[in-house]
Amino acid sequence: MTQRLRWLCVPTAFVLIVGLACSEAVAADKTKVDQATSRVEQGARQIGQRDLGPGFKEMFTGIGYTIVEGAKFTGNTIGEFFKQTFGGSRD
Repeated sequence: MTQRLRWLCVPTAFVLIVGLACSEAVAADKTKVDQATSRVEQGARQIGQRDLGPGFKEMFTGIGYTIVEGAKFTGNTIGEFFKQTFGGSRD
C-alpha cells in the first residue's frame, strides 16, 4: 500500500468507527457474543486447573463461535447504522 493511499484509508476508517460508536443505532442482540466469550473463559479456567484436553477444546470452540457471532453482530450493527443514516423516513 502506498503512503498516499494509507493516508486516505486511515482517516476514513477512523471516521467510520467513530460514527458507528457514537450512533444511536439499535444493535443486534449481543447475548450470543457474550455466551461465546464465556466459553473461551471456561476453557481457559479448565486449562488453568490442569485439565488440558477439554480445556483447549472448549477454548478454541469458544474462539470460533466468538468470531462467527462477533461478525454477525458487527454486520447487524453496521446495517442498522446505514439504515438510520441514509434510509430515513420517506413520506
